[in-house]
Amino acid sequence: MTMRPEEVPWPAAQAGGAGTSGAGGIETVVVKGDPTRPGLYTLMLRVAPNVRIQAHSHRDDRIATVVKGTWYFGYGETFNEAALQALGPGSLYAEPPNVPHFAMTKEQVVLQITGVGPTATTYVDPKNDPTKK
Repeated sequence: MTMRPEEVPWPAAQAGGAGTSGAGGIETVVVKGDPTRPGLYTLMLRVAPNVRIQAHSHRDDRIATVVKGTWYFGYGETFNEAALQALGPGSLYAEPPNVPHFAMTKEQVVLQITGVGPTATTYVDPKNDPTKK
């Protein structure tokens, strides 16, 4: 399989998908595999400007690459804007299993995330889980 950036079949904006934070303003495309089943998967995420994602974790080990835009990312149990690192195109970061992290955007951002499913998302504070509202 090959895919150019202009060939990614982006869906209409929605609240993420399997393997995402569930926050609104995230379009998700499963490029390979199935994040809900055992095995390797790869997702492409297009995140709208001005999205704030509260502290959460995933049960699987993941690695992400910033493809477009600047992604503001940090580790910790509560959202802390001062702890965010600005990650531009080509930057890599890890999401180790069950390690809380948080993020935000100021512009549209495209990410590629690869992990080993099945994945799940757990918010540190359940009241911040956008899928439960």
